[in-house]
Amino acid sequence: MAPHTPQRSPRPGEPGARLDVAAVSCPVPLTGSDRILLGHGSGGKMTAELIARCFLPAFQNDALLKRDDQAVIDLAGVRMAFTTDSYVVTPLFFPGGDIGDLAVNGTVNDLAMAGAQPLYLSAAFILEEGFLLADLERIVASMRKAAEAAGVLFVTGDTKVVERGKADGCFITTTGLGLIAHDRTISADRARPGDVVILSGPIAEHGMAIMAARADLGLETPVASDSAALHRMVLDMLGTGADIHCLRDPTRGGVATALNELAQQSGVGVVLDEAAITVREPVRGVCELLGLDPLYVANEGKLLAVVPRADTKRVLAAMQRHPEGREARVVGEVIADTARLVVLKTTVGGRRIVDMLQGEQLPRIC
Repeated sequence: MAPHTPQRSPRPGEPGARLDVAAVSCPVPLTGSDRILLGHGSGGKMTAELIARCFLPAFQNDALLKRDDQAVIDLAGVRMAFTTDSYVVTPLFFPGGDIGDLAVNGTVNDLAMAGAQPLYLSAAFILEEGFLLADLERIVASMRKAAEAAGVLFVTGDTKVVERGKADGCFITTTGLGLIAHDRTISADRARPGDVVILSGPIAEHGMAIMAARADLGLETPVASDSAALHRMVLDMLGTGADIHCLRDPTRGGVATALNELAQQSGVGVVLDEAAITVREPVRGVCELLGLDPLYVANEGKLLAVVPRADTKRVLAAMQRHPEGREARVVGEVIADTARLVVLKTTVGGRRIVDMLQGEQLPRIC
């Protein structure tokens, strides 16, 4: 009798494999809770409710109430952009990047969404006891490389260590300061009926790269994060003289949530054309496997621009000169709508409302 050969269980993504749904699905958001839930970190409705309940009343001021990706402040007659962000992504290393370059590019892009030239960054690290020094060195090297590529300097920082099991390896908080050399106002409350919505490229790549790595899907065509600094492209867009009304990088909550924020703050509606929104096939496949809508998946190297229709061609031309904007295209328009809805014209000829993200679709994505 032939000896028994143990059979290897199929890896996730292979025929016959079972997907660990618990590893990739989000908990149902519970409204009215007296405790913080994962959904409060989604960037969607629960985040907005938390900010409105706890932070805006406590720290209320004109700069904060704009609720943009950064604050625009006046320092002795010089306009500066100021922003801060925290990164708790898991896994720490993923196709296309890691928590280090993500922290740099994310902070640079928040400054860029005001049309600022990023100048200085700070970084604060929360490290878990037992974290490998080799991994920390790898993260810091990645941050240095990204900062050099973006032309910014790390000028200050902080480090804390907590007990084993208290920080999941490494958390990073970055703060950025940038110079605004133009006299235009770019803000989420400036979208006007008749404006067009431009998207700089394919969506959902960062979020699906994280989820594919987290679930060990073993894809034939790997999905890589789109993490990239966008400030040079934005400065070229401004250099055309176009009256850019709004800029947003659709990170947590994706394109859908970012456009809902613009619609709410500007008091307008947005109509999107599904056929104009690019989703690469490997990304679409992972979204379908996990039951996710690409419109709600995080991006880290894309932007949305709302501009007057008359400025469309020159803005697109400026974007398409850059690798990060080579596939930029018009994906929608701003309309008058007191209900402030975002509506998608589907490829089959229908229309559906695209609401803001309700809960935490993808925890620990950035």
